[in-house]
Amino acid sequence: MDKHKRQLLTGASATLLAASLTGCGTLLYPERKGQGRGRLDPSIVMLDGIGLLLFLIPGIIAFAVDFGNDTIYLPGRRADASDIIEDKKVAELTKPELDRIWQKHYGENAPFELSQVERQYLNTGTDVATVLSASARNNYAPA
Repeated sequence: MDKHKRQLLTGASATLLAASLTGCGTLLYPERKGQGRGRLDPSIVMLDGIGLLLFLIPGIIAFAVDFGNDTIYLPGRRADASDIIEDKKVAELTKPELDRIWQKHYGENAPFELSQVERQYLNTGTDVATVLSASARNNYAPA
């Protein structure tokens, strides 16, 4: 084997060994270190498993490093609809109360009367966007 091929093979082996010794999760997701246990990240498990199949000892070390650093676990679960807490204040809305709230948020009295206010029940964010865009096209006039 000539010198150039030997250097290339040595460099590639050293890179593979270093990558597997640090653990795939630790390399790819350093922000996950110490996040705590949860569901396993299948992509990290597969990468560590490939390391285990190709190089037994470095693969075992990769798993140990990722489990030790908690980088093999997926980050905390995402919020879903069941996490939303609705805070409702039930009260009669009067013109002085409307002006007080509007003043607090916009610095002036409400530029409309309560008789012009229309309530619509919406189910999704898509409904909100649809109603607002239709209302804007109508110059916010009641339908």
